[in-house]
Amino acid sequence: MEKIRKTDEEWCAVLTEEQYRVTRRKGTETPFCGVFYDHKQDGVYRCVCCDLELFSSGSKFDSGTGWPSFFQPIAAENVEQVLDLSHGMVRQEVRCARCEAHLGHVFRDGPPPTGLRYCLNSAALRFVPEENKTVELRSQ
Repeated sequence: MEKIRKTDEEWCAVLTEEQYRVTRRKGTETPFCGVFYDHKQDGVYRCVCCDLELFSSGSKFDSGTGWPSFFQPIAAENVEQVLDLSHGMVRQEVRCARCEAHLGHVFRDGPPPTGLRYCLNSAALRFVPEENKTVELRSQ
């Protein structure tokens, strides 16, 4: 997958302060405050930075953590995992494979069928409702 690279100034021009803080500076939003933590509409969650399809509403579940949680990405090649040793913890950071935006972390305490919990920041995501996705496909 071809990488998208931009300067900090270019990212700042297209992202809100919160989106920039989370995706480009590896921030974390406050639990139970993100717009998608209890979102239940059918559709696709895309990278807020580069619009790559990341997660489907069909893999979303209520983890009780206050962040949007998914048991698998749409395509494994659309996300990458990087060892994160920050804050005295050992975790797997989840990034967008195309633009390397910080999305959140993945843990091994999720539901079947994968046993994974991709715990993400709402600020790193853009949601496309199922009915809009159908319109997008027809116009291509």
